[in-house]
Amino acid sequence: MCKNTLNSFKTKPLNRAYLCKSTAGKPVINPYMAQTFADKVIAFNKALNYSGPLPRGFHVLNPFLENPETMEVMQQFYFKYYNDSNKRKFIVGINPSRHGAGVTGVPFTDTKRLESVCSIKMHTAHTHEISSVFMYDLIAEFGGPGKFFKEFYINSPFPLAIVRQTKDGQWINANYYDDPALFRAVKDFMITSLQKHISMGLDTSQVFVLGKKNTQFIEKLNKEAKLFGTLTTLEHPRYIQQYKSKEKQNYIDKYILTLNGL
Repeated sequence: MCKNTLNSFKTKPLNRAYLCKSTAGKPVINPYMAQTFADKVIAFNKALNYSGPLPRGFHVLNPFLENPETMEVMQQFYFKYYNDSNKRKFIVGINPSRHGAGVTGVPFTDTKRLESVCSIKMHTAHTHEISSVFMYDLIAEFGGPGKFFKEFYINSPFPLAIVRQTKDGQWINANYYDDPALFRAVKDFMITSLQKHISMGLDTSQVFVLGKKNTQFIEKLNKEAKLFGTLTTLEHPRYIQQYKSKEKQNYIDKYILTLNGL
C-alpha cells in the first residue's frame, strides 16, 4: 500500500509513474517512485529549517517560512527548468544573500532576473543582487537558462541566508566561515545538507566551488564526509562583479571553458 503524502501542484501535470493502487483500487501518489529533479529540490526546500545554535549577533533568514510567495516562485522555477531526471553537475556557493535566494528561494537569482530572464514575477518583493547579475550574464553566454539549468544545479552548503548585526545595529550579509564559532555551529548541518543535495542525482566526480576561501572550507567538509571527487575553484560572482568588473568578460570565458571541461 502507498500513501498520498505529496501535495498536488497546478503548475505541474501528474506524472503517471507516481501512481499506484490503494486497497480501494483508486490511484494515489507514491512519493518514492519516479520523482523528478524538481520534485526532490522542492521537497528539500519545503523541509528546510535551521534550528541549531548560532553565535551572538548572527541570524538565519528562511524565506520559505517567512514569505509564502517565495515557495510559489521557487516551485515555478524548478518545475520550469528541472522537471526531469537528468544527472547534473554541482556548482557550490557559500550561502544565499538576503537579496538573492534569501528572497526568491533560487540560488543567485534576484527578483529582477527571476522576472526578466525566467519570466516568473514576484509581487511581494523587488531585489537587485550583484552576484545574480554576473551569473545570468554567464548563463546567457552559455546558451540561456534552459541549456544551463539542464546541465547544472547550484546550491550552497548552508542553503539559507545568514546575516550579522553591526555595532550600529544594522543587519548585513554574512558568510558561514566569517566566524570560527559560526562554522562550528553549522558544520554538521552543512554536511547533511550537501548529502541531501547529492542524493537528488548529482555528478560528484567533479564539483565547481565558488570562491577560494569557500573551497578551503569545502575541502574540510569533504575530508570528513567524503562527499566529492575533484574540487574545481572558480572566482565568486560577487568578487568579479564588485572588484573585477572591467575583466568580467574574461571571467565569463573562464567559467564557460571550465564548466565545459576544456
